[in-house]
Amino acid sequence: MLLHLPIVIMATLSPVAVSDTVPKFDIVKECRFEGGSTVQFDRCSEDEGAALRDLRQAWAQFAGADKRNCTVEATTSGFASYVELLTCLEMAHGSETTDAMGLRAPGVTVGVGQDQR
Repeated sequence: MLLHLPIVIMATLSPVAVSDTVPKFDIVKECRFEGGSTVQFDRCSEDEGAALRDLRQAWAQFAGADKRNCTVEATTSGFASYVELLTCLEMAHGSETTDAMGLRAPGVTVGVGQDQR
């Protein structure tokens, strides 16, 4: 009976390791890719830095599968964005919560590309 114990233990282990730390992205490269003025570059850098801080604080609360999927999604274009990674993880995390309760979170529309002076 105990001979099967190692097989059971091995079967329960995940074959894909999930990192315990936030992946490292090149913020400068991402913000240069976005283009624009120095003000836009600075705003991009601030947004990416804030997203990185939020990710470091909340990383442990996200599921491993969501971390993997969202990291792939945030890096598919050849550039990597902490803002995209955080948004993806929050959406995945939020949908699990609302789906479990049988509710749907309302959609939010953000004015992309609008200059806010």
